[in-house]
Amino acid sequence: MYGKIDIQELAKFGNLEFIAKQVVEGFITGLHRSPFHGFSVEFAEHRLYNAGESTKHLDWKLYAKTDKLFVKRYEEETNLRCRVILDISSSMYFPEISTENPLNKLGFSIYAIASLMEILKKQRDGVGITIFEDEVKLDTAIKTSPAHQRMIYDELEQLMVAQADRMNRPTSLSKILHQVAESNHKRSLIIIFSDFFSNESLEELTDAFLHLKHNKHEVLLFNVMDKKTEMELNFPNKPTTFIDLETGEKVKLHPLEIKKQFQEQVEKITKDLKMKCTQFKIDFIETDIREGVEFVLQQYLVKRQKII
Repeated sequence: MYGKIDIQELAKFGNLEFIAKQVVEGFITGLHRSPFHGFSVEFAEHRLYNAGESTKHLDWKLYAKTDKLFVKRYEEETNLRCRVILDISSSMYFPEISTENPLNKLGFSIYAIASLMEILKKQRDGVGITIFEDEVKLDTAIKTSPAHQRMIYDELEQLMVAQADRMNRPTSLSKILHQVAESNHKRSLIIIFSDFFSNESLEELTDAFLHLKHNKHEVLLFNVMDKKTEMELNFPNKPTTFIDLETGEKVKLHPLEIKKQFQEQVEKITKDLKMKCTQFKIDFIETDIREGVEFVLQQYLVKRQKII
């Protein structure tokens, strides 16, 4: 199985695209020792010629070498359309970046998305991105061109450095998903990165998921969490002030006294959401930011194998 790649070490030597290339290179090497042995993440730049179609794009040089007819593949010949949806609401900036916590949920998601883009590029798949909090902040087309991918990298890099005041920026995930379902007319793989912290009900989210599925989209959800604190409530054993980053509400509690009740409630909410996703054939993946982004790439390959 692949090993965890030290993103923070890589970050010292290059930009986001460079880091993503290194992550994917290490991940592909690891595939040879994983259950994905034999799965190709390199798609040929040519395909076999089908009798009767136009000869306009035949590669005659390759024919001279191989005595076989191949057609050159161009940007519009994409294998998969992929739209990545990224939550940038206040809760995604947790935990506060420090020596102990080098990545918050947003940073982890950005590195994961950048690495996914490298695999999509290798597979000649089209990618677009939607960035949102309570409203859509960026919504790109789905394309395969290098210029388009560089534009997305630039947008993601800007998010990495925009760590200013991020309080009181709520999430409206269900509204955004309805918009995505309406605006994406061709069948696509929708990949969502969010911690699903919002005031929306399970029914509201369910309606949005159904809208996506009704429009023939495949959906892959990454529930991005810092499990050490947000699932296990692993804080010092003393009275602690907790702040809701999206509302600013504060409450002082003793973590040990509420830990069991808190964990039970979180597990119930997560279980209910997972059950709804299973019912609609949506992949719901619990994702810990303290693990490597290679886990995200692995789950993507599992999904892709199912739908291609």
